[in-house]
Amino acid sequence: MGIFDIFKQLETQQQSPLGPPQFLVVGLGNPGAKYANTRHNTGFILLDMFAEHIGTQFVKHQFQSHVAQGTCEGLPILLMKPDTFMNLSGQAVNEAMRFYHIPPEHVIVIYDDINLPVGNVRIRKKGSDGGHNGMKNIIYLSGSDDFPRIRVGIGQKPHPDYPLADWVLSQFTPADMTAIRDASDRINQAIPLIVQGKPDLAMSRHNSGKPKKAAAPPPASTDT
Repeated sequence: MGIFDIFKQLETQQQSPLGPPQFLVVGLGNPGAKYANTRHNTGFILLDMFAEHIGTQFVKHQFQSHVAQGTCEGLPILLMKPDTFMNLSGQAVNEAMRFYHIPPEHVIVIYDDINLPVGNVRIRKKGSDGGHNGMKNIIYLSGSDDFPRIRVGIGQKPHPDYPLADWVLSQFTPADMTAIRDASDRINQAIPLIVQGKPDLAMSRHNSGKPKKAAAPPPASTDT
């Protein structure tokens, strides 16, 4: 590690009283106003909502990303919105992973899925890129597919001849945004479970549908 890396690490740790992040939470998208609120920027949109949920803001630029520091389940985490453009997302993610020595199992990636209805959520512990270019680049540069991932539906093309690029770069409708906000509620509950090491519980509770509340404890016995 060079002297500049040491200064960089010290600066980061000074701003985070709990120390360096234990998890990365990454939203995938494309930078710039041109792409704001488009379907392909679902990862950015939902990460902004999660940042608000845990009371943090994106005020720094680091690791080729807009980043925000926060805590989840008492652990320091780093939220990342890469500005490398979607196809090169792995450059930013792997830079942060190497700097903080974070394993793939502690990198939660949120991104869009054209094969799911708008707002549907699919959480998985690991797996292939599923044809998503951002995830493909992360897996390629890291050499691992052991990333917990949260895929969120953006809906299929209106008809088979509709250009895919035009569809994923189209704006969400107001009704779509209602579904995305519902997905945010689920994701805000799922990420803490993943951080706790309970991805299976996150999947069973929050894959699709509305958030499930924890089961109420059974009533106290009245037997004497």
